Amino acid sequence: MLAIAAVCVTIAPAPAFAQTSPKKAPVDCSAVKCIALTFDDGPGQYAGTLLDTLKKYDAKATFFLEGQYAKSRPQYVKRMVAEGHELGNHSYRHPDFTKSSEATIKAEIQQTQDAVKKAAGVEPKLLRPPYGMTDVRVSEIAEQFGMPQILWTAGSEDWASKNVEAIQKQTLAVAKPNAIILMHDWVKQTVDGMPSLIKTLQHKGYHLVTVSDVIKEEKLEPGDAFPLPQGWEQ
Repeated sequence: MLAIAAVCVTIAPAPAFAQTSPKKAPVDCSAVKCIALTFDDGPGQYAGTLLDTLKKYDAKATFFLEGQYAKSRPQYVKRMVAEGHELGNHSYRHPDFTKSSEATIKAEIQQTQDAVKKAAGVEPKLLRPPYGMTDVRVSEIAEQFGMPQILWTAGSEDWASKNVEAIQKQTLAVAKPNAIILMHDWVKQTVDGMPSLIKTLQHKGYHLVTVSDVIKEEKLEPGDAFPLPQGWEQ
């Protein structure tokens, strides 16, 4: 088995939000510059402020949620869906799946599916394994749940720096068309710096979209990992 720390994530298709969000033409990421900002481990305590910012700048994001926080902060989960964002499964308590039993992995995924559905009436369609750690066994379990694994092309390193300028500089340095950027909505400095970061990205011509918009042409199957972890290129 090959365990890899990778990075990339989650999830509900646009039609699920049609009844609550104004209908817009879908973004064609093969024709325009797209970038997917993804937020792990939430909903965090600053999620409301982040959602306010995303709404103000008409930006979409993907939230890879932990079931325990979806359960304790259901109002944010419901709002994410209502405002057209995508939800992904990031386990219930964030264990390393490559060091967990099959029963534990399945329970972590299912409990999170249940918590998100109870909060917002939808189930995530994408899985981001905790720490981006996956292997053949985790892929097989993801396949059983019908979920591709979404890692990331680069990270903001917000959890390490916890500095607004450093987070913005790192994110802009790794921004590229169809990038999937790892961030965290529990990092206050990430949320504080988001208005300026979004404005800068939009000024550079980027459309801030969901992961599903970015990966549309990849034709991922359940269990697939994207971007493909190093060493899996067969």
